[in-house]
Amino acid sequence: MRKADLISEISDKTGIPKVDVMVTLETMFKEIKLSLIAGENIYIRGFGSFITKKRAAKIGRNIKKNIAVEIPEHYIPAFKPAKEFVQEVKNKNLPDNEPSV
Repeated sequence: MRKADLISEISDKTGIPKVDVMVTLETMFKEIKLSLIAGENIYIRGFGSFITKKRAAKIGRNIKKNIAVEIPEHYIPAFKPAKEFVQEVKNKNLPDNEPSV
C-alpha cells in the first residue's frame, strides 16, 4: 500500500476529505521526524515506538581504493512495534494469493 492508497482508505472509512487526510498525515510524519531529530522518542500505545538508535564508531573499508575509512558514531531512526501489534500480525489469516513462510 502506498501513501496515496492509505489516504484514500482513511478518507473512505471516515468520510473526511482526502485533502484533509493528506495534510494530517503529512503533519504527523513531519512531527515524527522533527521529534526524532530533537532526540525525543515517540510512544504510541498499542502500535509501537519511534526511537533513535545509537551506532558506535567503527572502521569501514572502501573496497575500490582498498583503504580504511572511519565511520563516526551516529543515530538512526527505528520503529519498535508494540506486543499487541506483533501478535495481531502474527495471528493474521493469509489471503489465498500470498504464500505462507
